[in-house]
Parts: sequence; C-alpha cells; structure tokens
Amino acid sequence: MASRGRRGGAPAREDEPRREERAEQQAPTPQGPVHPPPPPVDYGVFMQGLVQAMQTQAHTQAVLQAQLEAQGLRTVRLMLLGTSS
Repeated sequence: MASRGRRGGAPAREDEPRREERAEQQAPTPQGPVHPPPPPVDYGVFMQGLVQAMQTQAHTQAVLQAQLEAQGLRTVRLMLLGTSS
C-alpha cells in the first residue's frame, strides 16, 4: 500500500484536526495551586553567601580537628603516665 494516510486509505481532510492537535487540546489541566514564578536570583549575593558558608565550614573543621588532636594527645599522655586527671 503506497499511501500512508489514515486507516482505510482515506487521506485526512484539511478541516479535520490531526491526532497530535487533538491530543494537545485534550491535555488535562494541572491540579493544585498555580504558583508565580520565583523571583530573579542575585548571583553575586548568592556567591557571597556560599563563600561565607564554605569559610565557616573550613574554620569549624579546623577547630574540631585541633580539639580531636588535643584530646588524642591527652589520651596518649594518660596512657603513658598511667594516671587519670
């Protein structure tokens, strides 16, 4: 069969909507509240906050590492001396 029209060989009429167009028209409307678009992002402010958070995290990590090392040294010293304080 050479024609690739509709079933039965009849071509689609011009005033008849295509299957794709009908599918778009019949698409269900979204359920739930419709939210407005988010406000624009100031990337300069965003980056400043990100850098500040990373610096704070690095500082906190350094403090915790120092505390851990100090605790470890105290533990070793106590083990060597065999006393408790």
